[in-house]
Amino acid sequence: MFVKYSLKTAAKGLRTNRSRSFLTILGIVIGITAIMLVMSLGRGAQDLILNQIQSIGSKTIAVIPGRQPTGISDSLSSFSDSLKNKDVEDLQKKSNVPHLTRIMPIVFGPVVATKGNKVHQTTVFGVNNFFAEIYNIYPSDGRLFTDEEVTSKSAVVIIGSKVKNELFDYGEPVLGQKIRVKNQSLRIVGVLPNKGQFSFISFDDALIMPYTTAQQYIFGIKYFNRLVIEADSEINVVATVADIETTLRNNHHIADPDKDDFFVETQAQAMALVSAITNALTLFLAAVAAISLIVGGVGIMNIMLVSVTERTREIGLRKAVGATNRNILTQFLLESVMLTSIGGIIGIVLGTGLSFVISLILSKFVGLNWVFTFPLMAVFLGLGVSGAVGLVFGIYPARQASLKSPMEALRYE
Repeated sequence: MFVKYSLKTAAKGLRTNRSRSFLTILGIVIGITAIMLVMSLGRGAQDLILNQIQSIGSKTIAVIPGRQPTGISDSLSSFSDSLKNKDVEDLQKKSNVPHLTRIMPIVFGPVVATKGNKVHQTTVFGVNNFFAEIYNIYPSDGRLFTDEEVTSKSAVVIIGSKVKNELFDYGEPVLGQKIRVKNQSLRIVGVLPNKGQFSFISFDDALIMPYTTAQQYIFGIKYFNRLVIEADSEINVVATVADIETTLRNNHHIADPDKDDFFVETQAQAMALVSAITNALTLFLAAVAAISLIVGGVGIMNIMLVSVTERTREIGLRKAVGATNRNILTQFLLESVMLTSIGGIIGIVLGTGLSFVISLILSKFVGLNWVFTFPLMAVFLGLGVSGAVGLVFGIYPARQASLKSPMEALRYE
């Protein structure tokens, strides 16, 4: 009965100053909205990347040159020259890596492509024919290049949908046409469909060609930026990793594993790393967003102190008719918690709505395979945090109100 009466009294106090109440909770609304937005989009980004990694298959292994970085290991920043043609040849020998079924060397880098007077900056990916199977992307027009074209370093290329749109007019024939990259003429044999981002890589804005062609004519190099290897079964992935490391250490004359000039990464390791990084980033951004809750809490405390001063006579009258210090403390504390809780609910609704709209934009207009994620934990966190802010920042004003002398309060003008 006491709590019910206190809630009614607190609600009446809030309705009396609706404009002030709204302005007071604005900081809480912004803070909770930001937290919901960050957590929802963070989870969506994590799911997107993990689904893309999973789609490659659990039997896939990446060999990356250089020492293992502390950031996302699959970033396109590794340009060490430690992986050579001999490494690929030796890894393909059954005596060295018996459970290897296929290997795809990769060479990549930024280039400028031209056709006539049209110019477009894009990225070259030099690969072999396993590219289509591994990434599950096949030309919508034309064909893949052949094994013979890889061996003979043929000047053929498959272009992404964005490259096509940038270099060719609408309806203009593309297959068989030639573009130039670094003074090398390349004949187009295929066009990729619009697939969006894939683990930070956009094949829509890319030129796919034989890795031998990319090495010889585009970049003038004799090393690879990475190797993608597939084991014959998920059970043999660990054994395959060990065989890869042994073969490469023998080739590179490395006795101490701590001095490896390469690192091997399985899909499980990549997924664990991505999860750890996205979780840490999401929590960091949520913590930054939560700073506005502190600002909102200070605003709550200031307004509640003003309210206590304005309602001094009301406090005196309530005490004169029998209200205890506890009654007054509870009333003002409930007002504070109700204010922040209302702000929290509004913030949850706004944050969820905004994250849904952004997810829709990313999915429909940006071309990402983005799925809206509703983080239930964030809802409970938002409600809990907003209520806690009201409790913490409302204690001091509520205590000030409860300690007022009824005689002095009644004399207050």
